[in-house]
Amino acid sequence: MADTVREIERKYEATDETQLPDLTAADRVAAVAERGVAELDATYYDTVDQRLASAGITLRRRTGGEDAGWHLKLPVALGIRDEVRTPLSDAPPPELTALVRSRTLGRELAPVIRLRTRRTVRLLQAADGTALAELAVDAVRATRADRTGAEVRWHEIEVELTGEGGGDAALLDEVGAVLAAAGVRPATAASKLARALAETAAEGAPSKPSKPSKPGKSGKPGKRSGKKARTAGDIVLRYVREQVRVIIELDPAVRRDLPDSVHQMRVATRRLRSAFRSYTKVLDRAVTRPIGLELQWLAAELGVDRDREVLTARLSGALAQVPRTLRLGPVSARLRIWSQRRRLGSRREVLAVLDGERYLELLRGLEALLADPPLRGAAARSAPEVLVKAVLKDYARLAGRVEAALGTPPGPRRDEALHGARKAAKRVRYAAEAARPVLGKPAKKFAKRTKRVQQVLGDHQDSVVARGALRELATQAQRAGEAGFTFGLLYGREEALAAERERQLPAVWAKAAPPSRW
Repeated sequence: MADTVREIERKYEATDETQLPDLTAADRVAAVAERGVAELDATYYDTVDQRLASAGITLRRRTGGEDAGWHLKLPVALGIRDEVRTPLSDAPPPELTALVRSRTLGRELAPVIRLRTRRTVRLLQAADGTALAELAVDAVRATRADRTGAEVRWHEIEVELTGEGGGDAALLDEVGAVLAAAGVRPATAASKLARALAETAAEGAPSKPSKPSKPGKSGKPGKRSGKKARTAGDIVLRYVREQVRVIIELDPAVRRDLPDSVHQMRVATRRLRSAFRSYTKVLDRAVTRPIGLELQWLAAELGVDRDREVLTARLSGALAQVPRTLRLGPVSARLRIWSQRRRLGSRREVLAVLDGERYLELLRGLEALLADPPLRGAAARSAPEVLVKAVLKDYARLAGRVEAALGTPPGPRRDEALHGARKAAKRVRYAAEAARPVLGKPAKKFAKRTKRVQQVLGDHQDSVVARGALRELATQAQRAGEAGFTFGLLYGREEALAAERERQLPAVWAKAAPPSRW
């Protein structure tokens, strides 16, 4: 069984002669308690090409101390990591190797570094005795696990917040200021492993893993560092790389069932597939189409859980607005059981997908595409020229679908047509978002207006789906001898809401025209 703790810490350079200052000089530190010395022995695992280290991830087997076992550290933000722990075993546990599968892509994990640390621990306490942080002075001996057996030694200081102290990172700033005043400087390496790999690397080998990307929740483009992109290929590939990064980084979050992770991963798959379809003049469709079909499959599999989640929230919210006098029968309990049964099934299906070979092949295909992008002639042309044409082409397709839907008589056929227009609106929005780095504010405003069309159409489609679920719930209630009145009432309200969205659409659509000048 895996446990997770949030690690918030700072690291500092030290020598065997470094003297700690009076740490009670920090405002909130009233006392420093000696906690003794611990002998730690950790073996770090990675692939031959150090895929985990390149992503800022560490997987180790450690003995000694109070938390002996396997530890997987996943980056959350600068100086913050989630540490997933499992009990000691001989080989890396499946619970942890699954969490890095999107990085390793099936490659073998083997020992790369052994770290033996003599740790002297002090507890920083508040006036009431609360443990605020733990300060450790570490004497480290790192040994390469390969045949070179290269070894290096150093000292460092770690200051880590404790859960008891509430996790206030401002305390780390206070302690850091006291250390800085005493001449102690922040560590240059992000972790012990990063330093060990760099300082034990063989001559001619890379001195350290490539810099990991910063963790993030969204696949939205626009605020990325690096060389300014100018060609259409530069812009489209930047967008594609961002979506692939998001998919890979969210894989462990989905496995851990973190909030909104499934939704964000699904959005990234859709953005990526949309880019392949919108920018066919930049990326060869013969190469991207098979990958796009696999992305469509993945989005559909992820959607099982996400759609259940959205639908449950919608129905629960609607039910909460019904007066108690009109809630006939155990409607809340029936809705809850209905949702829970679907969640158990959908959760198992999502994990099975992520553990499957088909998903692994998709990730390998994305890696290969980024390593050797299938660029076409237009990729070398000016980005604004190529991207504007692509966005306008998608807009023309959307316009045709909206006009066709509005011209279709109310009923199932119109519902289907409006759903098609919604998907087209999403594609236009994503194409405009991808073009924002070069088209600027006009693209941003256009994407925002298109999003509003998408939202109106999306709410309409959600109503269509909700009505189907309400019919199912009413049928179940009837078979159980319960009143179906409340579900019928909700059905009527959903019908009225859908009709209102259809009335709103022409006005919203009229405001969604592309800019006259980009």
